[in-house]
Order: sequence, then structure tokens, then C-alpha cells
Amino acid sequence: MDFDTYYSASYERVRRAMALTFRDPTLAEEIAQEAFFQTLRKWSKVSLLDHPEGWTMIVALNKGRDIYRRRVRQEARQSLVVQRSTRYSGEDRVEDQMMVATLLEGVSDRQREALLLRYITQLTIPEIAAVMSCAEGTVKATLHAALANPSHLSKGATHVTDRPDPRPL
Repeated sequence: MDFDTYYSASYERVRRAMALTFRDPTLAEEIAQEAFFQTLRKWSKVSLLDHPEGWTMIVALNKGRDIYRRRVRQEARQSLVVQRSTRYSGEDRVEDQMMVATLLEGVSDRQREALLLRYITQLTIPEIAAVMSCAEGTVKATLHAALANPSHLSKGATHVTDRPDPRPL
């Protein structure tokens, strides 16, 4: 089968699957186009597979996750900027920004991402798990660790491991 025939037969299915997965027809179109471009670039190898559409679908899903994560991170960064409000003075806005920056400084990149997705973009645990490509339990554990870390810092400890050893001597 040549690529043009494959493209004609498979494009609409891949695009619809991406629209259902990411719930955005414009994003689905972008993802499908990119996936088929990658398929065309590797067509000599992909055409030999038993199910080339499966390969294209996996490429599309990976591309979609990458684009979606990038958008979520960008929206999270934008929402961290405190909006100008008449009830806050300039000093209050600066203090709020400094407090958020300080809290986010003491956590790992993964914990920071989980915190931003949960509390800034207001995503649910299952949505965060999908964005971060991990299990819901992992998201919960990551959020717990991130929230525990600043609480220890605020109590004067320099790190979570600075707790006294509970084992008897």
C-alpha cells in the first residue's frame, strides 16, 4: 500500500480518535497532521508493520499529550501572575507573588507541576494523572509530599528528612 492510500483510509479515524481523546477539534486536527507527517517520514519502515494505523495512533497520542502538557504548563504560569485588582495594593500583590514563589521553590519539578495542575488550574486527580501520564495514586502521593515539604520548612526544618529518627537507640 502506498502512503496516499493509507492516508485517505486512516486520517479521519485518527483525527476523530484525537478529538474524542483531547475534546478539542482544532487540537485534534493539529495532532493528526503531525502524526501523519511523522508516519510519512518513516513510511518505509511503518508500511512493513502489521498495523501501521496503530503506530500512527500511538504517535498521535504521544504528540497530543506533549501539546496538552505544554498548554497546561503555559496556562499555569499565566495564572500565577496575580491579576490587578482594586482591593489589593501593589505591596499585597508583590507579597502574594513572593509567597507563591517561595512555596514552589522548595519542591521538585514533578511536585511543582502537580501543585500547579491541582490548585492553580483546578484539575481533578484523574485529569492530573492523565496529564502527567501516571497513576492517580502517584498524583496523590506527589501532592502529599509537596504539601508536607513546605509545612516542615515553615516549622524551621531544612528538609523533610530533618525529622527525628523514630527508631530507638
